[in-house]
Amino acid sequence: MITMKTILAPTDFSTTSNVALDHAKALAEKFGATLHLIHVLPDPHAQAWSIEAAGIPVDEMQTRWGQEARARLEGLLTDEERQSLHAVVETRVGHPFLEIIRYAKNQDVDLIVLGTHGRGAVEHMLLGSVAEKVVRKAPCPVLTVREG
Repeated sequence: MITMKTILAPTDFSTTSNVALDHAKALAEKFGATLHLIHVLPDPHAQAWSIEAAGIPVDEMQTRWGQEARARLEGLLTDEERQSLHAVVETRVGHPFLEIIRYAKNQDVDLIVLGTHGRGAVEHMLLGSVAEKVVRKAPCPVLTVREG
């Protein structure tokens, strides 16, 4: 029998991520698993514009982004869901697929449920896909969910 104790739902706050979160919540409920939500913030120090950001308090900006992301994550779950799913909410800073993989390994995640935007071939070739990279590198099974 398959057991799942920990389910990870990464989100970029898109509609597709919300659909994936619905699946993750249902699976966590079905298996009695803990639901982990994570959002990965871009590192402002690694952005091209940061070179020209002299005088801009980049560390304060990162702190504010983290607070805003955490509030948004908290808003994705009702108090009842947070309690019944033993939800854990986290933000990280870095490259999304690397941080998702790192988190999954460190938390011994049993399943990652994430949205995929279903880009066309040219967009995919130029932009890559966080979902595809997670599928290839994840330490556990990955369920990808498309919007609709």
